[in-house]
Amino acid sequence: MKPMGGFIRAAAVALLAVAPVLSLVPPASAAVRLAAVPAGFCRSPAHPALAARVARAIDAARHGRVSAISVRVDDPRKGLQCWLHGARPFDSASAVKVTILAALLRRALVQHRYLTDTEAAEATAMITRSDNDAASELWDELGRGYIRHFLHLAGMRQTVLGLDGYWGLTQITAHDEMVLLRLLLHRNPVLDLPSRRYALRLMAQVIASQRWGVPAGAPARLTAHLKNGWLPSITHGWYVHSIGCFTGRHGGYSIVILTEDNPTFSYGIATIGAVARAINRDLDR
Repeated sequence: MKPMGGFIRAAAVALLAVAPVLSLVPPASAAVRLAAVPAGFCRSPAHPALAARVARAIDAARHGRVSAISVRVDDPRKGLQCWLHGARPFDSASAVKVTILAALLRRALVQHRYLTDTEAAEATAMITRSDNDAASELWDELGRGYIRHFLHLAGMRQTVLGLDGYWGLTQITAHDEMVLLRLLLHRNPVLDLPSRRYALRLMAQVIASQRWGVPAGAPARLTAHLKNGWLPSITHGWYVHSIGCFTGRHGGYSIVILTEDNPTFSYGIATIGAVARAINRDLDR
């Protein structure tokens, strides 16, 4: 299996086809685990009142939801960061496709070449339409060894790649996904400016039906660069994730929201949307 999840290719396609209606019941302990929220999980030395407001907004948005959730927010302009269960691991589903893309761009960079026409077509399909076959082709082409090398270069030390072709079972954390988004937004020794612009351009072209998640409540003047992932699980209901960053006037910030124990796919989208709207609303003030 190479598409997302731990099923054979045909089964994965079937699951995707029924994604909006399939319901998996989360463990009864999910709501209990959510009660433990660290105090002061948002901080900004320059804007402490803003940090407190964002933390309260996130907490209010997730109140009553059974979803287990991990959140990271980074707004360098305001010196604001939020860490909510940022080291908790989740099955990645399609969120790992941004990592695959970044590793592909890094390899082309060190080989002093552009992407081939085939690589460019597969990268475009993988990000803009979340095409699983394209992701599998690039995963196989790069190899787990090279992708692991990229993770080392990027400093994504909490990410554990899925075995063999099971890229959708890669273990990710909100912390490492934020590390990845920073690589795309800011100057660094891993990806040059053309590589970063290429990745962000694809993430800004995600098809309309998949543009849910972290863009919820974001002002229209900003460009949202995002990638979402979703995957049903027997033990954790639905994994539903959204990662993204925003550019434009007063942009330059990033949001990562990872969830599991969602009873349905749409429930996970609603949880992420509520949290994202709270964050975007306060950051846009």
